[in-house]
Amino acid sequence: MNDFLNLKKDFNNDKKLSVIESFIFQIILKHINDLIFIMKVEIDGSFTYLFVNEMGKIRAKLDNNYAGKTFYDLQPAKIADELNEKYTFVKNHKMATTFQDRVKVDENHFAYGETILTPIKNDDADVIYIIGVTRDISERVHEKTLLIESQQMYKSLVDFNMDAVLSVDNDGVIYSFNHSAKRILKVDDEHINVSVFSLFEYSYHLEIQHAFQRSINGESSEGEAVLIQKQIRLNVHYKTVPIMINETVSGIFFILRDITEKVKHAELIEHLAYHDSLTGLYNRSALKKDLPKVMEISKQNQTPLALMFMDLDRFKMLNDTLGHNNGDQILIEVGKRLLSINSPEFNVYRHGGDEFIIVLPSSNVEVASKVATQILDMFKDPFSINDNLYYVSISIGISIYPDDCQDEDSLIMNADKALYVVKQRSRAQYQLYHKGMDKNTNELLSMETALRRSIGNNELKLHYQPQVDLHTNEIVSYEVLLRWENSHLGSVSPAKFVPIAEESGLIISIGEWVIEEACKQLMQWKKEGLGEIVLAINLSAKQFEQPYLVEKIKSLFSEYYINPNQIEFEITEGALQNVDEALHIMSRLKKIGVAISIDDFGTGYSSLMYLKQFPIDSLKIDQSFIREVLTDQKDEAIVKTILSIAENLGLLVVAEGIETLEQLNFLKTLNCQKGQGFYFSKPIPPVEITNRLKD
Repeated sequence: MNDFLNLKKDFNNDKKLSVIESFIFQIILKHINDLIFIMKVEIDGSFTYLFVNEMGKIRAKLDNNYAGKTFYDLQPAKIADELNEKYTFVKNHKMATTFQDRVKVDENHFAYGETILTPIKNDDADVIYIIGVTRDISERVHEKTLLIESQQMYKSLVDFNMDAVLSVDNDGVIYSFNHSAKRILKVDDEHINVSVFSLFEYSYHLEIQHAFQRSINGESSEGEAVLIQKQIRLNVHYKTVPIMINETVSGIFFILRDITEKVKHAELIEHLAYHDSLTGLYNRSALKKDLPKVMEISKQNQTPLALMFMDLDRFKMLNDTLGHNNGDQILIEVGKRLLSINSPEFNVYRHGGDEFIIVLPSSNVEVASKVATQILDMFKDPFSINDNLYYVSISIGISIYPDDCQDEDSLIMNADKALYVVKQRSRAQYQLYHKGMDKNTNELLSMETALRRSIGNNELKLHYQPQVDLHTNEIVSYEVLLRWENSHLGSVSPAKFVPIAEESGLIISIGEWVIEEACKQLMQWKKEGLGEIVLAINLSAKQFEQPYLVEKIKSLFSEYYINPNQIEFEITEGALQNVDEALHIMSRLKKIGVAISIDDFGTGYSSLMYLKQFPIDSLKIDQSFIREVLTDQKDEAIVKTILSIAENLGLLVVAEGIETLEQLNFLKTLNCQKGQGFYFSKPIPPVEITNRLKD
């Protein structure tokens, strides 16, 4: 009671006594559980306690002798500084302010308060009193913390910003928002008394209204929507939370989180996952996703479905001649042409390399044939690349569902079989699949089809067979041998797939892959401190004839830091029929610094002339001669002759297929320098070589 008397006494000379008293008692009655501090502004600018209610004295730990004392008299220096700064702000700016603070209750707990400082002015508009009302908001802070933690569990991967909170009444009208709402949503005071629904893109209004209504009924709701504000488009995750007062919904909190970057990222990821990065067309993953759905629709509607499998004719040669940049540009233009066909329902997919697939829903043989003819006519026009004109034709294989098959894999495979027939028979045509194509050629077609995808499917592996110095029994080099493991065909023998690769021309790309993989392995061994291992790599006849061969090898040596002395190329006699061309290529290879060996010597069109003309380092005796060398006099004579010729010409000889000690001893007596075969080791994977060398 004395406190109120002191207050009234101090006010006696103030003309606004009645106004002040009314204001004070209104606050006291309304916020009786809050902490109330009335500070007097002294002439020197300091602040002295004039009135503190009971809750304020308890929390601030004030005794009954507080009146007339300053913050610095009753509070620790740090707290006094903070309070003085906030009260000074109100005095100088003559405006109310709000702040929150945290007070340590005990070792493990804090209390949170929110304080509103309100200035009282005299007739000269000078601030003479400041009323501070502090409310305990510990529970609200705790609830907000729990909400943020819960949201972060599910959203922290995308968005670490503070959430925007809009407070709306039961009609959806905004009456307040937090600072994050200003920062994230760009809302300002103009949005007070504005409908919250107006912030969202119109197409989301119904969804937001449903979420709002659920919260009016006492349930939280959440989802994703698009917000349009001041020409800014934001993807937001929204949550509507009912504001419950006395078990009655008195309003709604709209809690909004900016997920624009997350949505963009998701859209980008999905685009990259289902689109080809070069042409922008759908890719193989998209085909795998779309085709079952389209086939299911065809099944339900009982309508046919056509699939066209296409590839460009002689594109590999064109790509190698013009360079990959120009080749890529042609693929881009091909994609554009295919998309320009007047048939809005179909989708175009780049299946890989120069292969494309078109899916034609609700299309029978007649429709598919018409579209195929349109495509073939379209490719009669040249492509203009860097002001040069290039003619590129296309071949097409077509299969029909359900006439030709019942599943998507068979639909693609049958179209590929039809394409194979076109490529074998002629080019720049289309071919419809028929079951007669399976007779006697099914295994061959399947194998070539699988072989075309072997590199992309990571099915090819390199093994290495040691080559041994027959006199020291030390490994001096390794021959690189290709292995193919297919999920359907199993382990395919090189004797089966290499001829197919030769005939189809795939041997060129496969051979390039072998050289590059061998160079990668050499670099890896060198990084592991295993020295400069020597490898013998086979060059096929078609690969040997490629005009860019030497440049390609030089480029790989440079890229993988290969010493040319580490490489020996084995060339079959079949590649040497054009003597002038072979001599030119071999001379260029020798300038790089690699060694050259004639593989399977004696099994081809042997000529002593090229032993004299060509820059050869060694001869390799085919295993067919070694197998019966101890029992067949002709084989023995051939082996002795080869060794004698090589010795006279200063050439090294490598015998392959050594399987017994007797064969080894026989070759030693003839002074054969190197050998390989199961007697020493079968071809082994690179990791086994690594382990052996490290041991």
